[in-house]
Amino acid sequence: MMERFTNQVAVVTGATSGIGAACARKFAEEGASVILVGRSLERGQALEQEIKSSGRQAVFYPCDISDADSVKKLSDKIGHDFGRVNVLFNNAGVMLPSMEIERMPIQEWQDTFAININGLFYVTRFLKPYLLESRGCIINNASIAGLQHYAAGRSYAYSASKAAVIQFSHQMAKNYGEEGIRVNCICPGIIDTPILGDRDRKLYAQRIPLGYVGQPEDVAKVVAFLASDDASYLTGVVLPVDGGASI
Repeated sequence: MMERFTNQVAVVTGATSGIGAACARKFAEEGASVILVGRSLERGQALEQEIKSSGRQAVFYPCDISDADSVKKLSDKIGHDFGRVNVLFNNAGVMLPSMEIERMPIQEWQDTFAININGLFYVTRFLKPYLLESRGCIINNASIAGLQHYAAGRSYAYSASKAAVIQFSHQMAKNYGEEGIRVNCICPGIIDTPILGDRDRKLYAQRIPLGYVGQPEDVAKVVAFLASDDASYLTGVVLPVDGGASI
């Protein structure tokens, strides 16, 4: 197996399930020391042990990224324990139940933005010095729901927050390029993760040109490519990973 991330440190937020866990496994498989960031102590420690038992390197740091002070402490700990970051995958996000805006609890709107965009800002802000030093790269996880031409039902808060992630990625790519940091953004479509809950996968598959619901590993391959030297001339890319669902 080609190991594109030997001697690199990769930070994955929202690493304890779904796309985050698949990407963490992929980075570790390809030689990175992976810092797993998430809120679930049980799942985080289990994934750390799983990766270590395969002979790879991983460490779980519990953190609620919606809290700026917690993220600052996380950054200090990463600096102390590792001294560098080569790859940052801003993956953590929530999709709360969709409903009409007059019925939506104000707290749910605030919670969505607190994690999906505020948390992404905090993590990027505090880890940027390490990425500058390593001339590293950032991949942000948005969604096809955030694309201008794609309206996802009544997911007002989720879609708006993911559109913000896309534009934030554009701004960073434009301004960080001269500093040696590449910034790209993925827009997953309908992926078989816990966010889908008990929804009928077959029903969703009918809306996808490729005819099936994607797996987290399908996204992990794309994230690993964008983080690797194979994508060294790519920055500012907004890439749907959706089997054609957003067409």
